[in-house]
Amino acid sequence: MKHVIKFAPLLVIAAALLWSLDGLLRRHLYELPASVIVFWEHVFGFVLLLPLIIATFKAFKKFTKRQWLSVGLVSFLSGAVGTIAYTAALGRVNYISFSVVVLLQQLNPIFAIAAAAALLRERLSKRFIILSIVALAAAYVVTFPNFTVNFATGTGTAVAALLALGAAASWGISTAFSRYALKDTSPIHVTAARFGLTPLFALGFVLLSGSSSSLGALTASQWKYIAAITFSTGLVALAIYYYGLKFVLASRAAILELAWPLSAVFVGYFWLSERLTTTQLVGSAVLLGAIWLIARDKKTVAEAKAGSVAK
Repeated sequence: MKHVIKFAPLLVIAAALLWSLDGLLRRHLYELPASVIVFWEHVFGFVLLLPLIIATFKAFKKFTKRQWLSVGLVSFLSGAVGTIAYTAALGRVNYISFSVVVLLQQLNPIFAIAAAAALLRERLSKRFIILSIVALAAAYVVTFPNFTVNFATGTGTAVAALLALGAAASWGISTAFSRYALKDTSPIHVTAARFGLTPLFALGFVLLSGSSSSLGALTASQWKYIAAITFSTGLVALAIYYYGLKFVLASRAAILELAWPLSAVFVGYFWLSERLTTTQLVGSAVLLGAIWLIARDKKTVAEAKAGSVAK
C-alpha cells in the first residue's frame, strides 16, 4: 500500500495518458448514438467485474448512504452525462479535430478545484493556485497554438464547445464526489459500483433519445472498438485513476489530469500527422514542469492521507 501512496500522483497521470487515446477509438464509432456507445462500454466493464462483485459482495454492504449517493451522482454526472456529452462533441466535429473538444480539459480543473474546496474543504495554497494558473495557461497554448479556437466547421464546432463545457462541468464536479466515495473503500469496488449504475442512466438517455433500435445494431467492427475502449480508456483507465485519486487531493488530481491534452497533442502528431508548432513545444515544457511540481508536492498526498475528505 505504501508503494501505491508514493506513486499515486503518477497513477492519475497514467490514467490521463490513456484517456488521450480515447478520441482515436471513438472516432470509429461516429455512426452510433453517443448514449448507445456509453451504455455498451459500461456494460462490458460491469461484466468483466462481475466475478469480483460476486466474490466480494459483502464489501458493498460497508458503503455508507452518503457513499452510495456519491457513487450514484458520479455514475450519472461523469459516467452518463459527461461521457455522452464528450462522445457527442467528438461527433459534432466529425471525429477529425481535437481542437474544441480538448477545450473541456482546460475547463475541467476549474470545476474540480471549486468542488473540492466547497465539498471536501481542501485547502488551496498560494503555491498551488499559482501553479494551477500556469498549468491552465500552458494547456490552453498547447491546444490552441495560435491563441484562438477554430470555429471553421461552423455550428458543428460551436455545439461541440457547449457539449464539451457540459462534459467538463460533469467530470470536474464528479472528481470531488469520487474522492468522497473512495474514503475507507477499495478503489476497485467503487469502480465496480460505478460501472454497475452507469448503464442504467445511459439506458435512460438511450430511451429518451429514441435510440433503442441501435442497441443491437452494432457491427463486428464496432463491437471491437467498444471492447478496445473497455480494456484501455474505459474500465482500465478509470480503475488506475481511482487507485491514484484515493491518495491524491481532488484539486491536485484535476491539474495532474492536464497530462491528457498534452499527450493528445502528441497523439495527433504521431497518428494524425498534425504538426507541432514552437508555441506548442514551449507550452508543453511549461505544462510538464507545472504538473511535475504538483506531483512532487508532499501536500498533494500528505493532506489526502491526513483525511481531508469531509465527513
